[in-house]
Amino acid sequence: MSEGDRLIANHRVHVVPVVLALANPPWQRDVWLDPSVFENLDHVFHTLFDDFCDADEPERYLGVSLRTAEEVALMRELGVALNSAGDEAPGGTDAEYLRASSWPDVVAVAGRLAQVMVANDLGELVALHDGMADDGAEGTSAPRG
Repeated sequence: MSEGDRLIANHRVHVVPVVLALANPPWQRDVWLDPSVFENLDHVFHTLFDDFCDADEPERYLGVSLRTAEEVALMRELGVALNSAGDEAPGGTDAEYLRASSWPDVVAVAGRLAQVMVANDLGELVALHDGMADDGAEGTSAPRG
């Protein structure tokens, strides 16, 4: 695995679960609205806008946390949807965001982005496995029981 592959994997291990959470309203209600759970929308915003991406300007994260131009476009669309929901949440609480009339747009865009990201990651996994098989590494893992 190249250094670039490691970088993108280390970023995506944070970004993909957050996008999946945005696409899952039951998770949002069960987890984000429970004050005893660490994950909430603050975590989502830090991941998507500060720490591992910038949903307002995702182009510079192509090859860092985003694999394709399609992911970049969908991440930008997700940023717009999240900002729109934020306009309807003056107190910035998770509950306000989830009640915003534009929240279904967030869920829909996140669902499309999640599908693309997971498909791209699975494609990379297959390519990695095929590369290992080509290098003669096939069959080196422990047998399954």
